[in-house]
Amino acid sequence: MISLSADDSWMLPCMSKKLTGADCPGCGIQRSIAFLLKGEFSEAFFMYPGIYPLIFLLVFLTFDWFFKIKHGETIKLVLAVLTLGTVVTNFIIKLI
Repeated sequence: MISLSADDSWMLPCMSKKLTGADCPGCGIQRSIAFLLKGEFSEAFFMYPGIYPLIFLLVFLTFDWFFKIKHGETIKLVLAVLTLGTVVTNFIIKLI
């Protein structure tokens, strides 16, 4: 198992997992961000595969806010579908 640190008590608990015992579609994103901040990119992906499409989407949305991009709406749609597809696929795999 991937070990982040000796003390990860600062992370918020997943209320869905706490109440039902099952992972939610967002389970793992906090640890994934912590791995990214430490520079452990492959561990971040394995912890939460949707982290990279989500980052690309957020960066593009921020960039598009300031600069209007030709075909920006199509790009946003593709990135959103890719992000959602990755998160849902990962969630289904966790359930199996």
